Amino acid sequence: SLWSVEDILTEDDEQDRVPLQKLKLLGESQELQGLLLNPHLRQLLLTLDQAEDKSSLMKKYMQEPLFVEFADCCLRIVEPPEKENMLPE
Repeated sequence: SLWSVEDILTEDDEQDRVPLQKLKLLGESQELQGLLLNPHLRQLLLTLDQAEDKSSLMKKYMQEPLFVEFADCCLRIVEPPEKENMLPE
């Protein structure tokens, strides 16, 4: 039987859900693609993906400047900063 995202997300998880449209923007980002060329970052992501305790490993990785740069880049893509805080062009 096929499953859907709704089958694995609870209502509490729903607020953290990223729409598919925004996820596609990650694949189109030149900045993100550039970061992913780094073999050290790729190894960190692979290790995290295969880890049993992802939560504690994520806390450790958030101390790694390269991983933080990657996470910040992803967040800027899926949640762009509010324009009201930016200076006019």
